[in-house]
Amino acid sequence: MPRLAYLGPEGTFTEEALRLLDPTAERLPCANVPAALNAARSGEADGAVVPLENSIEGAITTTLDEFAWGEPLLITAELLLPVQFSLLARPGTEIPHIKRVYTHPAAITQCRAFIARELPDAVVVAAPSTAAAAQEVSLPGSPYDAAIAARIAGEHYGLVELATDIGDRSDTVTRFVRVARPGQLTEPTGSDRTTLVVFLADDHPGALLEMLTEFSVRGVNLTRIESRPTGDGIGRYFFHFDFEGHVADARVGEALAGLHRICGEVRFLGSYPRADGIAPQIKRGTSDPEFAEAGGWLARVRAGQV
Repeated sequence: MPRLAYLGPEGTFTEEALRLLDPTAERLPCANVPAALNAARSGEADGAVVPLENSIEGAITTTLDEFAWGEPLLITAELLLPVQFSLLARPGTEIPHIKRVYTHPAAITQCRAFIARELPDAVVVAAPSTAAAAQEVSLPGSPYDAAIAARIAGEHYGLVELATDIGDRSDTVTRFVRVARPGQLTEPTGSDRTTLVVFLADDHPGALLEMLTEFSVRGVNLTRIESRPTGDGIGRYFFHFDFEGHVADARVGEALAGLHRICGEVRFLGSYPRADGIAPQIKRGTSDPEFAEAGGWLARVRAGQV
Protein backbone atom coordinates (compact mmCIF):
# COMPACT_ATOMS: atom_id res chain seq x y z
CA MET A 1 0.00 0.00 0.00
CA PRO A 2 1.72 3.23 -1.12
CA ARG A 3 2.04 6.25 1.12
CA LEU A 4 1.17 9.47 -0.68
CA ALA A 5 1.79 13.00 0.57
CA TYR A 6 -0.68 15.75 -0.30
CA LEU A 7 -1.59 19.36 0.41
CA GLY A 8 -3.36 19.17 3.76
CA PRO A 9 -4.84 19.28 6.24
CA GLU A 10 -7.54 16.64 5.89
CA GLY A 11 -10.49 17.83 3.84
CA THR A 12 -8.74 19.61 0.96
CA PHE A 13 -9.65 19.15 -2.68
CA THR A 14 -6.21 17.57 -3.00
CA GLU A 15 -7.20 14.83 -0.56
CA GLU A 16 -10.31 14.22 -2.62
CA ALA A 17 -8.14 13.94 -5.76
CA LEU A 18 -5.77 11.54 -4.00
CA ARG A 19 -8.66 9.31 -2.95
CA LEU A 20 -9.82 9.11 -6.56
CA LEU A 21 -6.32 8.47 -7.94
CA ASP A 22 -5.50 5.76 -5.38
CA PRO A 23 -8.26 4.82 -2.92
CA THR A 24 -5.99 2.31 -1.14
CA ALA A 25 -3.08 4.68 -0.46
CA GLU A 26 -2.07 5.76 3.02
CA ARG A 27 -2.48 9.53 3.13
CA LEU A 28 0.14 11.92 4.54
CA PRO A 29 -1.20 15.50 4.87
CA CYS A 30 1.42 18.25 4.51
CA ALA A 31 1.35 21.95 5.27
CA ASN A 32 1.98 23.10 1.70
CA VAL A 33 2.90 21.95 -1.81
CA PRO A 34 6.70 22.10 -1.29
CA ALA A 35 6.38 20.00 1.86
CA ALA A 36 4.33 17.37 0.01
CA LEU A 37 6.83 17.19 -2.85
CA ASN A 38 9.78 17.07 -0.46
CA ALA A 39 8.17 14.15 1.36
CA ALA A 40 8.22 12.28 -1.95
CA ARG A 41 11.80 13.34 -2.69
CA SER A 42 13.11 12.26 0.72
CA GLY A 43 11.39 8.89 0.73
CA GLU A 44 9.10 9.80 3.62
CA ALA A 45 6.33 9.10 1.11
CA ASP A 46 6.22 6.98 -2.04
CA GLY A 47 4.83 9.89 -4.01
CA ALA A 48 2.71 12.99 -3.77
CA VAL A 49 -0.49 14.48 -5.19
CA VAL A 50 -0.51 18.23 -5.84
CA PRO A 51 -2.61 20.71 -7.82
CA LEU A 52 -1.10 21.91 -11.11
CA GLU A 53 -3.68 24.19 -12.72
CA ASN A 54 -7.24 25.46 -12.42
CA SER A 55 -9.63 26.27 -15.24
CA ILE A 56 -10.37 29.70 -13.68
CA GLU A 57 -7.20 30.68 -11.82
CA GLY A 58 -4.70 29.12 -14.25
CA ALA A 59 -1.42 27.57 -13.15
CA ILE A 60 -0.51 26.85 -9.54
CA THR A 61 2.78 28.73 -9.63
CA THR A 62 4.17 27.14 -6.46
CA THR A 63 3.89 23.72 -8.09
CA LEU A 64 5.45 24.95 -11.33
CA ASP A 65 8.43 26.42 -9.52
CA GLU A 66 8.96 23.33 -7.37
CA PHE A 67 9.10 21.17 -10.50
CA ALA A 68 11.64 23.53 -12.04
CA TRP A 69 14.02 24.04 -9.12
CA GLY A 70 13.60 21.14 -6.72
CA GLU A 71 15.13 17.69 -7.02
CA PRO A 72 13.64 15.91 -10.07
CA LEU A 73 10.28 14.18 -9.81
CA LEU A 74 8.21 12.47 -12.50
CA ILE A 75 4.49 12.89 -13.09
CA THR A 76 2.90 9.43 -13.28
CA ALA A 77 -0.82 10.28 -13.47
CA GLU A 78 -3.24 13.20 -13.67
CA LEU A 79 -6.83 13.81 -12.59
CA LEU A 80 -9.37 16.47 -13.56
CA LEU A 81 -11.49 17.22 -10.49
CA PRO A 82 -14.67 19.32 -10.67
CA VAL A 83 -14.43 21.94 -7.92
CA GLN A 84 -17.55 22.81 -5.97
CA PHE A 85 -17.34 25.15 -2.99
CA SER A 86 -19.70 25.11 -0.02
CA LEU A 87 -20.36 27.61 2.75
CA LEU A 88 -19.68 25.71 5.99
CA ALA A 89 -20.38 26.74 9.57
CA ARG A 90 -20.88 25.38 13.07
CA PRO A 91 -24.35 23.91 13.73
CA GLY A 92 -26.90 26.61 14.54
CA THR A 93 -25.22 29.32 12.43
CA GLU A 94 -27.42 31.26 9.99
CA ILE A 95 -26.17 33.14 6.94
CA PRO A 96 -27.47 36.60 8.06
CA HIS A 97 -25.37 36.29 11.25
CA ILE A 98 -22.06 35.58 9.47
CA LYS A 99 -19.59 38.44 9.95
CA ARG A 100 -16.20 36.82 9.32
CA VAL A 101 -15.45 34.20 6.66
CA TYR A 102 -12.21 32.22 6.34
CA THR A 103 -11.06 30.59 3.10
CA HIS A 104 -8.23 30.20 0.58
CA PRO A 105 -7.57 33.14 -1.79
CA ALA A 106 -8.50 31.00 -4.81
CA ALA A 107 -11.91 30.34 -3.28
CA ILE A 108 -12.39 34.06 -2.67
CA THR A 109 -11.74 34.72 -6.34
CA GLN A 110 -13.99 31.92 -7.54
CA CYS A 111 -16.92 32.78 -5.22
CA ARG A 112 -16.98 36.57 -5.66
CA ALA A 113 -20.58 36.77 -6.83
CA PHE A 114 -21.93 34.67 -3.95
CA ILE A 115 -19.94 36.63 -1.38
CA ALA A 116 -21.13 39.97 -2.78
CA ARG A 117 -24.76 38.81 -2.95
CA GLU A 118 -25.16 36.76 0.24
CA LEU A 119 -22.38 38.09 2.51
CA PRO A 120 -22.02 41.77 1.54
CA ASP A 121 -21.06 42.93 5.04
CA ALA A 122 -18.82 40.01 5.96
CA VAL A 123 -15.04 40.31 6.26
CA VAL A 124 -13.34 37.58 4.21
CA VAL A 125 -9.90 36.50 5.44
CA ALA A 126 -7.35 34.45 3.48
CA ALA A 127 -6.42 30.99 4.83
CA PRO A 128 -3.56 28.61 3.91
CA SER A 129 -6.10 26.18 2.41
CA THR A 130 -9.85 25.69 2.32
CA ALA A 131 -9.52 22.71 4.67
CA ALA A 132 -7.43 24.72 7.14
CA ALA A 133 -10.23 27.30 7.08
CA ALA A 134 -12.84 24.65 7.88
CA GLN A 135 -10.66 23.24 10.64
CA GLU A 136 -10.27 26.69 12.22
CA VAL A 137 -14.01 27.44 12.05
CA SER A 138 -14.77 24.14 13.80
CA LEU A 139 -12.71 25.10 16.88
CA PRO A 140 -14.51 26.46 19.96
CA GLY A 141 -13.91 30.17 20.25
CA SER A 142 -12.89 30.59 16.60
CA PRO A 143 -13.01 34.23 15.47
CA TYR A 144 -14.56 33.08 12.17
CA ASP A 145 -18.24 32.32 11.64
CA ALA A 146 -17.95 30.33 8.42
CA ALA A 147 -15.57 28.80 5.92
CA ILE A 148 -15.73 28.36 2.17
CA ALA A 149 -14.38 24.89 1.43
CA ALA A 150 -15.11 21.51 -0.09
CA ARG A 151 -18.00 19.48 1.26
CA ILE A 152 -15.49 16.84 2.37
CA ALA A 153 -13.98 19.40 4.76
CA GLY A 154 -17.33 19.86 6.48
CA GLU A 155 -17.59 16.11 6.92
CA HIS A 156 -14.10 16.00 8.46
CA TYR A 157 -14.63 18.85 10.91
CA GLY A 158 -18.28 18.55 11.88
CA LEU A 159 -19.56 21.61 10.06
CA VAL A 160 -22.95 22.01 8.42
CA GLU A 161 -23.46 23.10 4.83
CA LEU A 162 -25.34 26.39 4.64
CA ALA A 163 -25.01 26.72 0.85
CA THR A 164 -23.61 24.46 -1.83
CA ASP A 165 -22.04 24.94 -5.26
CA ILE A 166 -21.45 28.63 -4.58
CA GLY A 167 -18.73 29.18 -7.18
CA ASP A 168 -19.27 31.72 -9.92
CA ARG A 169 -18.76 28.97 -12.50
CA SER A 170 -20.32 25.52 -12.09
CA ASP A 171 -17.88 23.95 -14.55
CA THR A 172 -14.67 24.81 -12.68
CA VAL A 173 -12.05 22.06 -12.82
CA THR A 174 -8.67 21.65 -11.13
CA ARG A 175 -5.99 19.42 -12.61
CA PHE A 176 -4.05 17.37 -10.07
CA VAL A 177 -0.96 15.27 -10.73
CA ARG A 178 0.57 12.34 -8.92
CA VAL A 179 4.38 12.40 -8.80
CA ALA A 180 7.09 9.96 -7.77
CA ARG A 181 10.86 9.78 -7.67
CA PRO A 182 12.45 9.10 -11.09
CA GLY A 183 12.11 5.51 -12.24
CA GLN A 184 10.48 3.43 -14.93
CA LEU A 185 8.04 5.40 -17.07
CA THR A 186 4.43 4.44 -17.67
CA GLU A 187 3.85 2.60 -20.95
CA PRO A 188 2.36 4.54 -23.89
CA THR A 189 -1.42 4.29 -24.10
CA GLY A 190 -2.09 6.22 -27.32
CA SER A 191 -3.65 8.99 -25.22
CA ASP A 192 -0.74 10.49 -23.32
CA ARG A 193 0.64 13.81 -22.18
CA THR A 194 4.28 14.85 -21.68
CA THR A 195 5.48 17.70 -19.45
CA LEU A 196 8.78 19.61 -19.65
CA VAL A 197 10.56 22.55 -18.08
CA VAL A 198 12.84 24.36 -20.54
CA PHE A 199 15.51 26.99 -19.88
CA LEU A 200 16.87 29.19 -22.65
CA ALA A 201 20.57 28.93 -23.47
CA ASP A 202 20.59 32.71 -23.97
CA ASP A 203 18.10 35.49 -24.58
CA HIS A 204 17.98 36.49 -28.23
CA PRO A 205 15.36 37.44 -30.85
CA GLY A 206 13.32 34.41 -31.87
CA ALA A 207 14.41 32.20 -28.93
CA LEU A 208 10.84 31.22 -28.05
CA LEU A 209 9.98 30.68 -31.73
CA GLU A 210 12.94 28.32 -32.06
CA MET A 211 11.60 26.20 -29.21
CA LEU A 212 8.07 26.17 -30.60
CA THR A 213 9.39 25.19 -34.02
CA GLU A 214 10.84 21.97 -32.57
CA PHE A 215 7.28 20.96 -31.71
CA SER A 216 5.54 22.35 -34.80
CA VAL A 217 7.67 20.73 -37.50
CA ARG A 218 7.13 17.32 -35.89
CA GLY A 219 3.37 17.69 -35.48
CA VAL A 220 3.47 17.80 -31.66
CA ASN A 221 0.46 19.68 -30.29
CA LEU A 222 1.02 21.87 -27.23
CA THR A 223 -1.75 21.82 -24.60
CA ARG A 224 -0.19 24.31 -22.17
CA ILE A 225 2.68 26.79 -22.12
CA GLU A 226 3.62 28.91 -19.10
CA SER A 227 6.47 31.33 -18.55
CA ARG A 228 7.98 31.81 -15.07
CA PRO A 229 10.71 34.21 -13.92
CA THR A 230 14.14 32.71 -13.31
CA GLY A 231 14.85 35.18 -10.52
CA ASP A 232 17.94 36.50 -12.34
CA GLY A 233 16.36 39.86 -13.17
CA ILE A 234 13.42 41.39 -14.99
CA GLY A 235 12.74 39.77 -18.35
CA ARG A 236 14.45 36.45 -17.59
CA TYR A 237 12.08 33.50 -17.93
CA PHE A 238 11.93 29.74 -18.21
CA PHE A 239 9.04 27.78 -19.70
CA HIS A 240 6.69 24.93 -18.79
CA PHE A 241 5.26 22.87 -21.64
CA ASP A 242 2.50 20.24 -21.74
CA PHE A 243 1.96 18.50 -25.05
CA GLU A 244 0.26 15.50 -26.60
CA GLY A 245 2.15 12.25 -26.89
CA HIS A 246 4.59 10.01 -25.04
CA VAL A 247 8.39 10.23 -25.01
CA ALA A 248 8.38 6.79 -26.62
CA ASP A 249 6.67 8.27 -29.71
CA ALA A 250 9.14 9.09 -32.46
CA ARG A 251 7.80 12.61 -33.03
CA VAL A 252 8.01 13.43 -29.30
CA GLY A 253 11.49 11.95 -28.91
CA GLU A 254 12.74 13.94 -31.91
CA ALA A 255 11.24 17.15 -30.47
CA LEU A 256 12.92 16.56 -27.11
CA ALA A 257 16.25 15.88 -28.79
CA GLY A 258 15.87 19.09 -30.80
CA LEU A 259 15.14 21.12 -27.66
CA HIS A 260 18.14 19.56 -25.93
CA ARG A 261 20.38 20.77 -28.76
CA ILE A 262 19.27 24.41 -28.66
CA CYS A 263 18.29 25.05 -25.02
CA GLY A 264 20.31 25.59 -21.88
CA GLU A 265 18.48 22.88 -19.94
CA VAL A 266 15.51 20.60 -20.58
CA ARG A 267 13.97 18.98 -17.52
CA PHE A 268 11.73 16.00 -18.38
CA LEU A 269 8.79 15.75 -15.96
CA GLY A 270 7.17 12.62 -17.32
CA SER A 271 4.90 11.04 -19.93
CA TYR A 272 1.63 9.74 -18.52
CA PRO A 273 -1.98 8.92 -19.53
CA ARG A 274 -4.26 11.88 -20.17
CA ALA A 275 -7.13 12.14 -17.72
CA ASP A 276 -9.59 13.07 -20.47
CA GLY A 277 -8.59 10.10 -22.67
CA ILE A 278 -8.29 12.27 -25.81
CA ALA A 279 -6.00 10.75 -28.44
CA PRO A 280 -3.88 13.12 -30.55
CA GLN A 281 -4.50 13.67 -34.24
CA ILE A 282 -1.31 12.52 -35.93
CA LYS A 283 -0.19 14.92 -38.65
CA ARG A 284 0.80 13.35 -41.96
CA GLY A 285 4.49 12.45 -41.95
CA THR A 286 4.85 12.31 -38.15
CA SER A 287 3.66 8.83 -37.22
CA ASP A 288 6.13 6.27 -35.86
CA PRO A 289 6.07 4.15 -39.07
CA GLU A 290 6.77 7.27 -41.18
CA PHE A 291 9.72 8.24 -38.96
CA ALA A 292 11.02 4.67 -39.24
CA GLU A 293 10.64 4.63 -43.03
CA ALA A 294 12.41 7.99 -43.32
CA GLY A 295 15.23 6.73 -41.12
CA GLY A 296 15.61 3.64 -43.31
CA TRP A 297 15.68 5.78 -46.44
CA LEU A 298 18.39 8.01 -44.97
CA ALA A 299 20.46 4.97 -43.99
CA ARG A 300 20.30 3.69 -47.57
CA VAL A 301 21.31 7.11 -48.94
CA ARG A 302 24.29 7.24 -46.58
CA ALA A 303 25.26 3.76 -47.73
CA GLY A 304 25.29 4.96 -51.32
CA GLN A 305 22.16 3.05 -52.30
CA VAL A 306 20.68 5.84 -54.35
